Order: sequence, then C-alpha cells, then structure tokens
Amino acid sequence: MVLLLTGFGLVMLVAVGLLVFGLRRRLIQRSGGTFDCSLRWDAPEKPGKGEENGKGWSYGVARYNGDRIEWFRVFSYAPRPRRILERSSIEVAGRRTPEGEEELALLSDAVVLACQHRGTRLELAMSEDALTGFLAWLEAAPPGQRVNVA
Repeated sequence: MVLLLTGFGLVMLVAVGLLVFGLRRRLIQRSGGTFDCSLRWDAPEKPGKGEENGKGWSYGVARYNGDRIEWFRVFSYAPRPRRILERSSIEVAGRRTPEGEEELALLSDAVVLACQHRGTRLELAMSEDALTGFLAWLEAAPPGQRVNVA
C-alpha cells in the first residue's frame, strides 16, 4: 500500500512539474511577440572548430518587449528572463547554418546569427521567419539610435 501511494505521489509530482512548465510558457507568450530561440553566450571565435562545436547552446523562448529582447530558458521554473538584450547594444556580425554537432543541438530549420552585446560574443539560433522578424526589429530602432546589422 505504501509503495502504491509513493508511486502515485511520484506520478503526481511529475504531472504538476509538467503543468507548471506549460503554464509558465503560456504566461511568457501571453503578451505576444515570442519566438523559439536557442542562445549560446560567450560563443567561441571560430565556430565549428574543435570540441566547442555543439556545446553551450541553451534552448529558449525570446520575447520582444519594447527596445529589448527578453530570453527565457525553456527548462526552467524562473519567472524572469535569463538574459535581456537591449536593441541599441546588439551588433550583428553575420549569419551561418549550423555545422557539425550543432545540427543535433539546434532545431532542424535553425539559422545561427553571430552577435555582440556589450562586448560579449553570443550566438542566437532561430528559424528563418524569426530571423527576418528579428532583423526588422533591429532596423526599426527609433531615430538617433545606432544599429549595426551586417
């Protein structure tokens, strides 16, 4: 009987955990302007070289919020964004397709965008449609703001 209750408790705990993940994602997406976006912070200079190729990527959801992008990890219970990227501080260095092990770490239709944000090299991986929207958002900066898009 105790084993049965323990098993039921474990199943309920897993179910509640999954429910909270789903509820958190719905709350993030509630205000609109979200897209699936993997992020690699402190990305290596030469992608695809050595053992760094597929490492460091985190799957997440990005949300437009005025002049900034809020990035949330998918597998987290945190209600706040993990990273905030200000539009005026983002410099786009280029884009590429995933290479080697990255193809396994990222979504199948992902395009990798190499950027600088306040001196930190980062890479964002998103679908082609999301990339078009992201670049349009960058270029739509208010007058007087500097935007660097390669």
